[in-house]
Parts: sequence; C-alpha cells; structure tokens
Amino acid sequence: MLGTGHVCACDGYSESFRCRCSMKAHEIMQPGEQSYICGVCRKSFSWKCFLKTHHRMHSGERPYTCDICNKSLSQEGHLNTHQRVHSGEWPFTCDECNKTFSRNGDLKAHQCIHTGERPYTCDVCNTSFSDRVTSKAHEHMHNGEHL
Repeated sequence: MLGTGHVCACDGYSESFRCRCSMKAHEIMQPGEQSYICGVCRKSFSWKCFLKTHHRMHSGERPYTCDICNKSLSQEGHLNTHQRVHSGEWPFTCDECNKTFSRNGDLKAHQCIHTGERPYTCDVCNTSFSDRVTSKAHEHMHNGEHL
C-alpha cells in the first residue's frame, strides 16, 4: 500500500494529509482564503493542486490504478483507501464499541450513533441525519431525483 500521508500538528491536534501539497496548504492558508475557481462549476479552492484534483471529477481522469485489481481512481488518497479492500486493513476504531472501519469518515459517521449527533439537516423539511450520504439521498428525494 502507498504511504499514509504526512502529519501536521496544529494548535494541539494533528491532521493527516495525503500529499505534501495538502499539508502545506493547511499550514499556511488562512481560513476563507480561496483564489482558484473551477471554470466548470465555479467552486473555489485555496490551492492550484486542489483545483487540479477537482478537475478530474469533470474530466473523468483517473490516473491512479490499483496494482491488484486495476481499478482506476482520481486521487492518490482514494487509491490508498481502496487498497484496504485487498489488505483487509481497518485502522480506525471506535472508542465506544471497538467497531473498526477502513475510512476515518466512516468512523466519524458511526460515532454519531453513540453521541446522538445529527449534523446534516435538510433545508426543505428540517429532518436531520447523522451522515452525509443519507442526507444527500434524502435531498434528491425532494428534487425528484433517483440515485
């Protein structure tokens, strides 16, 4: 598996980054500074490398390929996470119930079960959800879209 990223300690916590560019952006950019705008969807980014990665979503470019199953992915971090399917690695563990996860985001969503937190709220009907995926699916229901 590829490296797990670089670590930056900031204000008493540490954050892991998949590339040195991400770490540098985190270290020196002030909150709210965004200077690179996507010409397709107008989303803005703090660093040119973030915009370049974002453009892959529009172009369909997938430069990172799994050497085991040949699946192509758009970001190196996604490849690292994907490779856990083959390695069986589940490095993120819930402190409450010891359940393990292959992705940190899945652990964070799971922890809402224990805390009761529901951070995603529908703008239409005010229903709240513990995870972004369920919230987005719900929003599509209001829009008449099917996933």
